[in-house]
Amino acid sequence: MARGSAVAWAALGPLLWGCALGLQGGMLYPQESPSRECKELDGLWSFRADFSDNRRRGFEEQWYRRPLWESGPTMDMPVPSSFNDISQDWRLRHFVGWVWYEREVILPERWTQDLRTRVVLRIGSAHSYAIVWVNGVDTLEHEGGYLPFEADISNLVQVGPLPSRLRITIAINNTLTPTTLPPGTIQYLTDTSKYPKGYFVQNTYFDFFNYAGLQRSVLLYTTPTTYIDDITVTTSVEQDSGLVNYQISVKGSNLFKLEVRLLDAENKVVANGTGTQGQLKVPGVSLWWPYLMHERPAYLYSLEVQLTAQTSLGPVSDFYTLPVGIRTVAVTKSQFLINGKPFYFHGVNKHEDADIRGKGFDWPLLVKDFNLLRWLGANAFRTSHYPYAEEVMQMCDRYGIVVIDECPGVGLALPQFFNNVSLHHHMQVMEEVVRRDKNHPAVVMWSVANEPASHLESAGYYLKMVIAHTKALDPSRPVTFVSNSNYAADKGAPYVDVICLNSYYSWYHDYGHLELIQLQLATQFENWYKKYQKPIIQSEYGAETIAGFHQDPPLMFTEEYQKSLLEQYHLGLDQKRRKYVVGELIWNFADFMTEQSPTRVLGNKKGIFTRQRQPKSAAFLLRERYWKIANETRYPHSVAKSQCLENSPFT
Repeated sequence: MARGSAVAWAALGPLLWGCALGLQGGMLYPQESPSRECKELDGLWSFRADFSDNRRRGFEEQWYRRPLWESGPTMDMPVPSSFNDISQDWRLRHFVGWVWYEREVILPERWTQDLRTRVVLRIGSAHSYAIVWVNGVDTLEHEGGYLPFEADISNLVQVGPLPSRLRITIAINNTLTPTTLPPGTIQYLTDTSKYPKGYFVQNTYFDFFNYAGLQRSVLLYTTPTTYIDDITVTTSVEQDSGLVNYQISVKGSNLFKLEVRLLDAENKVVANGTGTQGQLKVPGVSLWWPYLMHERPAYLYSLEVQLTAQTSLGPVSDFYTLPVGIRTVAVTKSQFLINGKPFYFHGVNKHEDADIRGKGFDWPLLVKDFNLLRWLGANAFRTSHYPYAEEVMQMCDRYGIVVIDECPGVGLALPQFFNNVSLHHHMQVMEEVVRRDKNHPAVVMWSVANEPASHLESAGYYLKMVIAHTKALDPSRPVTFVSNSNYAADKGAPYVDVICLNSYYSWYHDYGHLELIQLQLATQFENWYKKYQKPIIQSEYGAETIAGFHQDPPLMFTEEYQKSLLEQYHLGLDQKRRKYVVGELIWNFADFMTEQSPTRVLGNKKGIFTRQRQPKSAAFLLRERYWKIANETRYPHSVAKSQCLENSPFT
């Protein structure tokens, strides 16, 4: 395709790319329906860390073969949460190695007696390597945190003298190595005059705390034995009609019938289909628009799929409903287009991080964060630096918050991290990310890495392969990675669709010299655009700020300095915003925890909100800017004005 023309991924006609996935099976979000039930296992689990010298006592003594409490002392551990900040035991705060979780569950009798019922155990995430046993039977293993994994355990719950009673044991290892994602190294400190024998530390190459544990929900759910395994949807627009291309995977039988209905927001049927694949046409379509871009943002249809099948045990049926947003995404040499209209990212970078719970999923915190995003006038965020919980993506679909969906490819800082084993694992992780998030209209771009050492030749080949693999998995979205390399030396930039740049002028260098920001930012943009002719997002910028620190004239770490730095960046951004700069994402939405170091005071303080979600002065500055940009860029101007002005600080 010509570089100067719009590359419209979502307008690829009937092409359906779900079959490109190398993974076996789908990963539909569990939901209750006339044919499906869910049993959440959130709450208190028994927990034990393996403090033995080799961290393998649990395997040597086979703790999974009997109740965990019989192996030694356990403690209560809430799920979901990170285990690090729950206890007063200082050893858990920085523990590296195997930890063990266990919970006993009693199943409904109908789950164990009806052999037409399939029972699945699903773990929302376990950081970073997990082994799962059910009643002492090795059932499932998974490498990598931040993504769900599951296993069919029907054969374990529908046999035996007590089929309804389950003991679920999960061992998790949070060690990071050169081949994990994110990577890390283990350093043994051998000077016995300073360190005990066998003393080691985990080295990481990213700036957030390596929280671990069962950080998202664990649940059991059922389906019929013949069931809807996966659904893949792509959308496009023809004149005033929306096109929904669907592909459905069924497992358990080849003798089945599928009926498909598309319902609007008022539950009126607008299109029908049959079979495993097809195209639904929606005349007078209501498009999915980002927040503040249209008078009716985030419009969602419902794709209802009904399966009927004949099995050896009799007839079965299955029902699944998938939210669908009809929208297109395209990129030109200077614009990012949603539904054919220029879109400007004015948003934030985030972390899944909070007091006590660490990276544990928490509904009140999530709703609070989305209320703050809407108050701020933010229309986008990047999932820095790992895929966020599925519930976050669902909220983005509902509220119209655009997402740059980033995998855990952070900390790729050393040459030894760009090896073939890492490359294969990175590709598999991208398969899992795409498989999970492919149907979310809010997700408009994939990010395969953050600040890799992209000046290395080995990194160039590595990034080329990961990007190509991601494009093959999903031709419907652009792909990027986030760079902090020199424009002339970056070996990965030729392969991305959008340039994403992190820079911290007057913070990590030229300390305090705010007067240099506009010149340095203009030089950055001009050099990158001249070389690559691609739209640019300022994907990180900001300053460390201790809430309540004040100094005028502004000095570093004060609220005044953060505001002044942002103001200088904004002046520079506005010089290029109507040319080829298509977005700005502040670092960071809120303060977050990091490893301890002399440069971090209880974590990273670059948030415009504190870790407790209270605003610093810069939050009000950013709110004023984002609402102003929203009022300038909304579409169509005549009908969206009331939507934008409703919460605007200018009314």
